[in-house]
Amino acid sequence: MATTTDYEAVALKAGRELEEASAQEILQWAADTFGKRFCVTSSMEDAVVAHLASTVLPGVDVVFLDTGYHFAETIGTRDAVAATMPVNVVTLTPKLTVAEQDAQHGPQLHDRDPDLCCALRKVEPLNRGLAGYDAWATGLRRDESPSRANTPVVAWDAKRRKVKLSPIARWTQDDVDAYAQTNGVLMNPLLWEGYTSIGCSPLSCTAKPGEGEQGRAGRWAGSGKTECGIHL
Repeated sequence: MATTTDYEAVALKAGRELEEASAQEILQWAADTFGKRFCVTSSMEDAVVAHLASTVLPGVDVVFLDTGYHFAETIGTRDAVAATMPVNVVTLTPKLTVAEQDAQHGPQLHDRDPDLCCALRKVEPLNRGLAGYDAWATGLRRDESPSRANTPVVAWDAKRRKVKLSPIARWTQDDVDAYAQTNGVLMNPLLWEGYTSIGCSPLSCTAKPGEGEQGRAGRWAGSGKTECGIHL
């Protein structure tokens, strides 16, 4: 069995060799290399990467973080994906319920200390949930924000000691929309209401972008925060 040191070398090599590969080819490589030790993570903004992965590895685990703060539409999208797609949706939850977090840290932590809130409700559950996998795939795209502009299609996640894939890193929003339309892929209904990036429901976490703004402009608007911490 390969060690994590081996996987680090494998990831760096694959990142170079698969840079121009299609999303399906990147995911096929992951399926061939890791099998059931590979999963997809999804915020349920859309099910594009989950759908892509299911075409090369039917029954693939799709990991979803239920923070306790999601829009009802996001939970509905998760349930629809689980019911209609050949994937296994795995829901992760924080150690603390929202009520327990409020009791320990005070209410509306997301407004007062969003980094801590994200660490408790997103980063820690994901780290715990990924323990059983050697590789994971995300829906990161280079066009989403400056902080994501150099996202590799395959990389070594040194923090978690795992291979990290971003198979649609080179895609644009138009590519995502075209794939979804062509393949009948589920999309979060909030996208049709003007949201361009969907996270937790408090206004300090997710808002509709202003006029002329695109991508993740509505996330933690006005705070200077751009990432929840999962991809840092």
